[in-house]
Amino acid sequence: MVKTVNILNKRAKFDYEVLETFTAGIVLTGTEIKSIRLGKANITESFCEFNDSNELFAINTYIEEYAFGNQFNHKARNERKLLLNKRELKSLAKSVQAKGLTIVPLKLHTNEKGLAKLDIGLCRGKKTYDKRESLKEQDTKRDLDRIKKAYN
Repeated sequence: MVKTVNILNKRAKFDYEVLETFTAGIVLTGTEIKSIRLGKANITESFCEFNDSNELFAINTYIEEYAFGNQFNHKARNERKLLLNKRELKSLAKSVQAKGLTIVPLKLHTNEKGLAKLDIGLCRGKKTYDKRESLKEQDTKRDLDRIKKAYN
């Protein structure tokens, strides 16, 4: 039985409007997967961008050093390559260049086989009035849920 790990980027849905989502594999080195399985990672400040040879990298992703890693430990903040199909990479590159959109990591998780996967989203930045709108919606939903709970 493999324990699933879900590390969310809660800030992404507040700052960005998610247009499309993809699930990408991550190229990890050494002790990184052990730290992820322990839940010692953070993706709130990270973003994705293409390099010169059209490969997608997750930048500023924080994976804490493994406690028992000694000399074979990894760097905490490192560029990590993301694995997607060629067709998906081309469509992402095209939309990022043409429309001015950005690629943001939404969720870091492990699948049934124990492999680390990163859900990324093609996003458009929200304006401040959009952020206020989403806060109002959350507040009204929370109030309605409280009222429903009181009557039940």
